[in-house]
Amino acid sequence: MEYFRDPEGSVMIDIIKARERRYSDFGWLKTYWLFSFADYYDPGNIQFGPLRVFNDDIVEPGTGFPTHPHDEMEIITVVLDGEMTHEDSMGNKTVIAAGDVQRMSAGTGITHSEFNLSRGPVHFYQIWLYPEVPLLAPSYDQMHFESADFHNTFFPVASGQGLEGVVSFHTDATVYRAAIDAGKVLEYRTREDRRIFVYLTEGTIEINNVRLQKHDQARIDMETVLKFDVCKPCELVLIDIPSCRGWGYSRDTLKGERRSR
Repeated sequence: MEYFRDPEGSVMIDIIKARERRYSDFGWLKTYWLFSFADYYDPGNIQFGPLRVFNDDIVEPGTGFPTHPHDEMEIITVVLDGEMTHEDSMGNKTVIAAGDVQRMSAGTGITHSEFNLSRGPVHFYQIWLYPEVPLLAPSYDQMHFESADFHNTFFPVASGQGLEGVVSFHTDATVYRAAIDAGKVLEYRTREDRRIFVYLTEGTIEINNVRLQKHDQARIDMETVLKFDVCKPCELVLIDIPSCRGWGYSRDTLKGERRSR
């Protein structure tokens, strides 16, 4: 793990290298868990703001997740290759294919199953975020996006910030995809009250002169402009989420104060 700090010592960019992800091979499922999940428990890696889960999964043909429950979670699935057949207690039975983004608001409780009924493996990311409002009624959303949509741009595919033409959910956050050519420089503008999570699917990039390679992740705080210099053609997911800066003391408080009797 690498930390890049500002002059006052605050962690600005936290880089978790690809080799530090938790890998599990169940035969039918090969998965990298980026956060504490299932039998992988790490009290120092539970969540990043409201981002609770980011799993990088490959499911073999003819296998899948049997019916299981969820509640109080916004569950977003981004399919990179292949397809999954989804069925849930809300009555939805759909196929989620490459380019599709699916969202389930588990709310007060749902059950669902996911099976790969195709002839090849399916590769997808599963992202869980805590909802801002508890006890929501369960709901479902799904949309398809073309690779041209996120070529050389940060393209929103799922959001709880009122964006149009994207999958909606119930957290003050947005999930972006990007596929950027080598030599390109893109900027992402944010605020100090936001946190940014980046997971690199392919390629090599530098974010504010900090290098990421394939399957590295960046957890970023207290920045207002992020400059992405692309060294090798890359694909990535960027998630813009609210900060937890309100927890603890402000910088002014931490300066302390001296008083006499």
